Amino acid sequence: MTERDHPRYMISVAAELVGMHPQTLRIYESRGLIRPKRTGGNTRLYSEADLDRLRLIQRLTTELGLNLAGVERVLFLEDELQRMRARLGRLEAEMREAITQVHRQYRRELVLYEPAKHPVPRNR
Repeated sequence: MTERDHPRYMISVAAELVGMHPQTLRIYESRGLIRPKRTGGNTRLYSEADLDRLRLIQRLTTELGLNLAGVERVLFLEDELQRMRARLGRLEAEMREAITQVHRQYRRELVLYEPAKHPVPRNR
């Protein structure tokens, strides 16, 4: 878990930081747009990443005029893009490691060719 994913803000603080009403955050959670962590006592805690997501929702609804169905689709695509980027990064790392292994292998198997110093007589 990164520092940005660490849950730290209660709903009232999170709502104030993003300029929304706490009930709006509850609605977004019920729609699955945001998933705050919960304490043992079931208190919602929001991370910096959650706040960024709430700000994105706010931009999508106010600046672009999307309804919540549109916001859901955009967020789904954003999440899918993040998953694909992470997968691409893992595959790239695996590919680089495989290439390194191939290079190590052929260096072990490489035999230096040295031509003979005296011509070898041919049988006639």
